[in-house]
Amino acid sequence: MINKLSSELIVLEMANNHMGDVSHGINLINAFGETCLRFPEFSFAFKLQYRDLDTFIHPSMKGRSDLKFIKRFSETRLTDGQFGELVAAMRAKNFLVMCTPFDEVSVSKIEQQDMDIIKIASCSFGDWPLLERIAQSNKPIIASTAGADIDLIDNVTAFFANRGKQFALMHCVGEYPTADEKMHVGQIGFLKARYPGVKIGLSTHEAPDNTEIIKLAVALGAEIHEKHVALETEQYSPNAYSVTPNQFHDWLEALRWAKASVGFVQAKKPKNIDEDKSLLGLRRGVFFKQNLACGETVTADDVYFAFPPEDGQITSIQWSKYSVFRLTEDVKTDDALTYSNSDKIDIRERILEIVPKVSAALKEAGVTVPDGLHLELSHHYGLENFYDTGLSMITVINRDYCKKLLILLPGQNHPEQYHKVKEESFLVLDGEVNVVIDGEGKDYKKGDLVHITPGSIHSFSSKTGCVIEEISTTHIADDSFYIDEAITNNKIRKTLVDKWKAI
Repeated sequence: MINKLSSELIVLEMANNHMGDVSHGINLINAFGETCLRFPEFSFAFKLQYRDLDTFIHPSMKGRSDLKFIKRFSETRLTDGQFGELVAAMRAKNFLVMCTPFDEVSVSKIEQQDMDIIKIASCSFGDWPLLERIAQSNKPIIASTAGADIDLIDNVTAFFANRGKQFALMHCVGEYPTADEKMHVGQIGFLKARYPGVKIGLSTHEAPDNTEIIKLAVALGAEIHEKHVALETEQYSPNAYSVTPNQFHDWLEALRWAKASVGFVQAKKPKNIDEDKSLLGLRRGVFFKQNLACGETVTADDVYFAFPPEDGQITSIQWSKYSVFRLTEDVKTDDALTYSNSDKIDIRERILEIVPKVSAALKEAGVTVPDGLHLELSHHYGLENFYDTGLSMITVINRDYCKKLLILLPGQNHPEQYHKVKEESFLVLDGEVNVVIDGEGKDYKKGDLVHITPGSIHSFSSKTGCVIEEISTTHIADDSFYIDEAITNNKIRKTLVDKWKAI
């Protein structure tokens, strides 16, 4: 992959400043293209924003002209074809083409148009369903961090680093416009010191005639710079934080002048309540696809994400595979998931505790695992009971034949189940295991082999821990039948861990 983040990159953020008018958008691109020609030492990218408004906006909120963002998004709506015209105009002026998707559908559109870079907005930083989809794309990534605490920045950075993604972080303040005293540009130095292998930049919303902030950003080591751009006409006026071509020229001159400056490191900026409110209003809320009863565990199949969020609602930022929500009351279709109708259980710390123990067991057994395989944690009665009833499993291959590695930690047991189709053999690679087949138990040690035929009810446990190689016919997802119906009814009894070797 060509490193499109390698040189000094300037991002021109069009956002909705095309005003829903393709001709105006093309004129804007052309005008700024002429300005950029005077600064050949920089690399320039023009950026759009994509929202699939048919699914992004909650059904009950469509047409609400009294809500600022819905009104703005609706009034500036363009078709896919019209966006394609803007993309073509950008390429004609030799810009890199970049886009911020606010939902998963929009990521697919970016891929279809083969854009150069994907941008993650601050309001989507930590939107795990969206980040998972973006990580599947083979595009460089730039992510803005406004409103994110250090734990979230650490987690997102590790998420992309563990997947080998080419990415950069942008210090950003989510106020429009941003007063000078709230810019906290020293955060750039802090991010550079904390993430030495990651490019750090600045996404700015200060007054358009301000050319001082960019000098400070360069002095602190920012290598990517983003600026909102607009074109003033008799019909359209720029907003309070977007530069015109002339203002952009002055801003670039200041950036050029500042290249020789040096920087320093400053601690994490203070909490900004106004910024938090601004970002929250732009995030997607979690809504229910169907009626659910009190006590049920909410899964990804039960929800959808839509804008705008309601007050007190759980947003996509709080939703991840490491967060479990159990309902404390009945809910209906299109209701919001909130902290008042659910309890949240964060399982990240437990996963981080379990994975090193599994890795240690494999190392002790002398087992080498190919890169790129998922680690599957089975927690039949909940992760809190994993060390009693549970199993760690790695599927090495699953074709006409199947090979898995099964890891039992000391004291773990796997409950009774049977398969209607699959026939399997267990080869004990390390440790000892007790296997019960149709009510008869037997102890097996390293080097022992045990066969399990279809229909045989079997369970297994280990006092000391063990690693088993399972060799079987093809694994079929719905061919495991547990004797205890409580396990069958547990919709979240498995957790897949990606890049677990790095933990």
